[in-house]
Amino acid sequence: MSKVRSQFLQRRLNQPSSMAWEVIEDGDLVEIPLLGQVSAGLPIDACPDVGSLHVPSRMVRRNTYALRVRGDSMIDCNIFDGDVIIIERSESAENGETAVVMINNQEVTLKKFYIEKSGVRLQPANEGMAPIYLKNDDIQVLGLVMGVARQAELAA
Repeated sequence: MSKVRSQFLQRRLNQPSSMAWEVIEDGDLVEIPLLGQVSAGLPIDACPDVGSLHVPSRMVRRNTYALRVRGDSMIDCNIFDGDVIIIERSESAENGETAVVMINNQEVTLKKFYIEKSGVRLQPANEGMAPIYLKNDDIQVLGLVMGVARQAELAA
């Protein structure tokens, strides 16, 4: 029989991307809503509420929720297919922040966010994938990634 252990990565503020994450141990856990899944690849339709997730209390801020990642466009940021990302609701993002973005009021994706002269660039963190260019009116920022929860199977 195997045990499942949760491993949590929390984003460090004001750090270069190579040092932007720290591993934190299970501590006092709090429950946050798991609202569905988000694409780390081509955008997918938004999903309704699907459950909840227990995360360390130090990862939770106001208006925090979780989404399961589908796809591999963010692997160079250590966000992999099947991970659960911890999101703080936000209506805006700064250049270079990893954001959950709704496109055309129906599709949701996870990308690095950049404002450019002609609109917005949603940049994958995977060399094999192309960015998505959109006009400002075509997108809505839904939140910023604050952490990642990953489950690892351990031998008993």
